[in-house]
This record gives sequence, C-alpha cells and structure tokens, in this order.
Amino acid sequence: MENRRNFVRKITTGLAAAGLASVSNPLNAQEAPMKKVFVHHVFFWLKEPKNAEARKAFEKGLQALVKVPQIQSHHIGTPVESSRDVVDDSFTYSYMAFFKNNADQEIYQTHPIHLKFIADCQHLWEKVIVYDAMD
Repeated sequence: MENRRNFVRKITTGLAAAGLASVSNPLNAQEAPMKKVFVHHVFFWLKEPKNAEARKAFEKGLQALVKVPQIQSHHIGTPVESSRDVVDDSFTYSYMAFFKNNADQEIYQTHPIHLKFIADCQHLWEKVIVYDAMD
C-alpha cells in the first residue's frame, strides 16, 4: 500500500510540475472575474448553414481574423441546442474577441485583417448581430 501512495504522490507531483495539474485549490468565478476587458461578441447566421464548403471557408476566415494583434483572447463556437425559451440557438457561429480597452477594439475595426475577413466572408452570411460590453 505504501508503494502505491508513493507512486500516486510522484505522479501528482510530476503532473503539477509540468503544469498539467494543480496542487492548489482551483479558483471559482467569484475569485477570478474578468475585469477591465472589452468584450466584442458577434453572432453570424450563414446563408447556407448546412453547406460544408461554406462553413469551412467561414471558419478559415475566423481563424485568420483572430490574428489581429490587439485581440487578447478569443472564442469561436457553434450553438448548443436548447429547449429553453430564453436561449437563442438559431445562429450558425458565435465569435467573441477580448480586448484591453475600447481603443484596441477600434484599432481592430479598421485593421487590414478584419477588413479582409469582411471582404472574403460577407457573402457567406445573411445576418450578423454584435454585442459589445465593458465593465
């Protein structure tokens, strides 16, 4: 039994040292809120949401878009089907970009990579809704 405990302790210590496991308690949402961040959340409805080629082209455009240097972090997702009335799962893609401030987001709006994304991909969508927020 002692050998098993030593083995588990060594594995856990090794994983923690490698950054693959935490030896401290994880933070919860109240302890690590995102503060002073500009959130740019965009919902896209593609003209042909079931067209694999259109989706691939759009995803390629999004992957290029997130290379704008002012973007601190990003998330690209697709809707989760829900039976809840308050959930809108009608969109095709959700794109969220996080910026340090409004000034960086304004730079992003006129950045050549963003303008290229619009030029290359706008023919693929039929509707776009944007929500921007900052604390």
